[in-house]
Amino acid sequence: MGDLVIGLAKSVVEGTLSKAQSAIEEHGKLRQQAQRDLVFITFEFEMMHAFLSVADQESAAKNTVVRTWVRHVRELAYDVEDCIELVIHLDNKSDWWRRLLPPCIAAAALPLDQAVAEIEQLKARVVDVSSSYMRYNLVSDFGSKSTVAPSAAVGATAPNLVMKAKEDVEGLREFRDLARLINMKKHDLQVISVWGTGSHLGITSIIRKAYNDPEICPNFACQAWVKLIHPFNPQEFIQCLMAQFYANSCEKQGAIVGLQVLQKMEATQENLLKEFANQINGNRYLVVLEGLSSMVEWDAIRTFLPDRKNGSWIIASTEQFEMASLCVAHPYKVLELKQFSAEHSVCAFLTEASQGDGDKGKEISEEHEICSFDKILNGNKDAAIDWMENSLFVGREPEIDKLCQYAAMARFNPYQVISVWGIAGVGKSALVKKFYYDRVLDSSHFEKFSWVDVCHPLNLTDFSRSLLLDLYSEEDPIKECRQLLEHSNCLVVIDNLQSTEEWDLIQAALVSRSSKSLIIVITTEASIATYCAGRGGLVFNVKCLEPEAAFDLLKNEVHTKNSWQPLNDLKEDAELSELILKCGGIPKVIVGIARLLATKTVTLMDTISSLNHRFMYELETNPEFDLHGLFGWMHSFFRSCPDPLKPCIFYLSVFPRDHAVRRRRLVRRWIAEGYSRDTKDISADESGEKFFSKLIDMSVIQQPPQTVATVFDETRMVSCQVKGFICEYIISQKTEENLDFDLGGRCTMTTQRTGRHLAIWDSWDRDKIVFESIDFSRLRSMTVYGKWKPFLVSKKMKLLRVLDLEDASGVTDDDLEQMVKLLPRLKFLSLRGCIGVSHLPSSLGDLRQLQTLDIRHSSIVNLPENITKLQKLQYIRGGISGPALVKQLSMFGSQRRLVDIVVPRGIMELTALHTLGVVNVSASGGKAILEELEQLTQLRKLGVSGINKRNRLKFFSAISGHCHLESLSVRPDKDSEGCLDGILMPSENLQSLKLHGLLDSLPRGIDLHSKLTKLDLEMTILKRSVIEFLGKLPKICILRLHVKQTEDDSLHFCVYMNGLEDRSYQKVKILKIACSSSLHVTFGSETMRHLELLKISCCSGSSVKVSGLENLTELKEVLIKGSCEDTMEEDLRRQFDDRRRPPVFKLEEPTASF
Repeated sequence: MGDLVIGLAKSVVEGTLSKAQSAIEEHGKLRQQAQRDLVFITFEFEMMHAFLSVADQESAAKNTVVRTWVRHVRELAYDVEDCIELVIHLDNKSDWWRRLLPPCIAAAALPLDQAVAEIEQLKARVVDVSSSYMRYNLVSDFGSKSTVAPSAAVGATAPNLVMKAKEDVEGLREFRDLARLINMKKHDLQVISVWGTGSHLGITSIIRKAYNDPEICPNFACQAWVKLIHPFNPQEFIQCLMAQFYANSCEKQGAIVGLQVLQKMEATQENLLKEFANQINGNRYLVVLEGLSSMVEWDAIRTFLPDRKNGSWIIASTEQFEMASLCVAHPYKVLELKQFSAEHSVCAFLTEASQGDGDKGKEISEEHEICSFDKILNGNKDAAIDWMENSLFVGREPEIDKLCQYAAMARFNPYQVISVWGIAGVGKSALVKKFYYDRVLDSSHFEKFSWVDVCHPLNLTDFSRSLLLDLYSEEDPIKECRQLLEHSNCLVVIDNLQSTEEWDLIQAALVSRSSKSLIIVITTEASIATYCAGRGGLVFNVKCLEPEAAFDLLKNEVHTKNSWQPLNDLKEDAELSELILKCGGIPKVIVGIARLLATKTVTLMDTISSLNHRFMYELETNPEFDLHGLFGWMHSFFRSCPDPLKPCIFYLSVFPRDHAVRRRRLVRRWIAEGYSRDTKDISADESGEKFFSKLIDMSVIQQPPQTVATVFDETRMVSCQVKGFICEYIISQKTEENLDFDLGGRCTMTTQRTGRHLAIWDSWDRDKIVFESIDFSRLRSMTVYGKWKPFLVSKKMKLLRVLDLEDASGVTDDDLEQMVKLLPRLKFLSLRGCIGVSHLPSSLGDLRQLQTLDIRHSSIVNLPENITKLQKLQYIRGGISGPALVKQLSMFGSQRRLVDIVVPRGIMELTALHTLGVVNVSASGGKAILEELEQLTQLRKLGVSGINKRNRLKFFSAISGHCHLESLSVRPDKDSEGCLDGILMPSENLQSLKLHGLLDSLPRGIDLHSKLTKLDLEMTILKRSVIEFLGKLPKICILRLHVKQTEDDSLHFCVYMNGLEDRSYQKVKILKIACSSSLHVTFGSETMRHLELLKISCCSGSSVKVSGLENLTELKEVLIKGSCEDTMEEDLRRQFDDRRRPPVFKLEEPTASF
């Protein structure tokens, strides 16, 4: 968690630095003293930012003093940023005349005076924080390595050494068990020292497990466990050893051990030293030394335990890092045996040669068979059958089928490589293992098999030896491995690849274009998976289980361990459903919970309820779950996450766990919060889109369940959802950082309810007393779900910059006017879906910092004239469509048929606009408004209506110079059908195009070099020539066709060249067809190979027949909407009779006409 504290602070400080510098440069009206103060503050924050960078690198996050200081820095940075916001918000009007008034009249302080006073106070706070920075010696501890005292230097290297231990052990997973280390065949005396990073916790249990291991005990004639007494007493040490040596022999004879030991000790008292020498010289011994504390002790003990070249072992347990490192011969290696928490691991120190490095590679090959994966190598089918019979594999059948398809497709690629990626615990290895074992049992596919876990840092020679296993010879392993992969038909799995550099080494040395082998790479990062697969390669994302599959896995795991547990009866139980949702579909978490629930009978429901209330705490601290590895990955994951992304991730907690969040909503909010900022190279909007893509690559967010791909590229998906388990992790951490808080259910009054981001859930009882007791002085964002109440806006929210009321009910025009009056610093205002709001107040022009105004699906149709004062406004979305329009018409009647917004003259003053729509051109002034649109050259998304034959040329001329335009929606006037046919339309950079009112042809300008990925056409007559042309467009992924009729009442999705069907619509994933006449739709054998969603809508009196669906091999869902014939669904299902897993069929009621 400490790493997150520092990361968040660094991001906030960086944002504050940027704003402070801008304020100094842009606001010359500040008093000279205030400007000097800002310069001083900027310098201090630069130093603090530099310190935070060093602190992060030096693992200072574990230092409580540093963490406390970092929190103070972050809070101070927030306050400085808020003060700068006040400066920026100052009115440009001159107020010199107010200074001439006597004090009795000029009662209120001038805004500039207030800003200057706040800056002076903040400067004093900065000085105080900087003083504490020096007072507690933070600089000398973390700012410079040269100032670290020699005694501290050893301790400072310990965390780094432990991190390396984590890396080293990944490549030697078979040695992570101490017992397996001891079982290695050696001749020299071997020494292992065991040490804990945070405490002594767990050391004894780990050693004891190995000490009593039934495979180890027979290998040692003499075993002893000695708890050292200080000062060291040689006589007592030998007596303790001999007592336990005697106990070993008595146990084998079946005697009363304690009695026999006493008798032997008395009988041999005079000759005890001689007997000790005989035992040590003649037998292989295993001695555990508990509590080793000094080198004097160690040197003395070693004189009694000589090296007789018989493979004896000494295990030294110590609490001191220095002792652990000095007990073993150098060079030594450190392996992490077990991680108990992010701060505490148990590590083993041993000489490098002990675990098979360097020239001992052959020994690794001999011992490698103990790894469970490698038992099946070279055709060991018995082990494969055993795994198949004892492993539950639930809800992954479609993924297995797809992986098999990928394997077949890989045969046609230059390099036969498949990349598989997903978050830790999601079941990547299990999925590939199932495919791998299937191929082992059916050896007709491959001749040889190998599964290799990558060692970090990668040693190519050791990697090749691990791959070759018992095929290893004395020749160059790298050369031999390359020849094997090239000439033999092998299936190779490379698990736990962590960087592109590792893949470069492996590929260059071992993989060739002429290779016959199939390689599957498993990793946790999408970017690495894409890199390994190469351009246009095969990348497979293993996603979390859907809720139903997650329940089946939980049920089956519980039943396996306790067949009497009645979990099947609880499928609809709300508490259990919530618990499954929190697991996020991660099999490792589900199996861990199943292990606990299987032991409960009477207390089952209490246990489920308790887990729900303390979900993350229980999973992280309860050893029964055994999720240390997963949490270790989570902590490492967030630690390595880029600092700018950390506040974006924590911000996701303001949305409900099972709530789908629109991408643009999230990105625009990030911008308003200052998380995504302009740089020299890209805009804040582009930066936000990159952040969104990165969070997908990192598996933090995903497409909402039960949906097919909603767009052409997952990184540009329309909506997203936070993965359940990650959402719980974020929620468990946010309280400590005092970032977010929420109101839900029945809340009581408390002074601890405070933060910078407030989410009001639909379940909250809207208690006014509780609300008014909250301190809103630092509140930056408020999100309301469900019912709006007038008291939810307060004058205490003076810093609020984000007000999100999307789909809130009960919001009125009066409420909106009060919001605008009390919240002058708003940057983001969303009234989307607020049907009760029909008017924007004239005071909207006072929101000088407003960047985003979303009024889509509200009842607002006119923008006020003074909106042109909002020079920072970038995003305006208005207009109504779909269900929202039907709802409004039902409320207001036919007099409200104007569904797009009317903009005032002067809109050209909003030069920062990049998103505008949907504007009714005719109602907004016709050609005059088009002249103004021509000046808005930064537009990237534009939606217009009211185009007709009189203004169409002017419109397309106006946007012809908009080189940034990526999305365009055009709808003509009601009586201007066909006015867009054949017209020359600029489309060079367009990616999304929506054209309504076409007669029978497309505009000119769309060609085969088009970048269009999304196309929405409404046509009266759809000709076959248009269908053939659309099939050749190279990048179309989403295609929507709204047609009244076709040339011959048929719609054939197939393109022929020289009498043969050519591939067409190669990238289309979503196809939506709406018709108002009888229509026969046909899919050819070479068309739409990647189609996932087919939606068919029929108007009253129309009918649709579909054939050729069996050719759509990737189809996942068929949605039928409207008044189609009753036999249509049955006919569609019949076409999938031969498919093992047919697509899902859904029926929707037709929408009311208007």
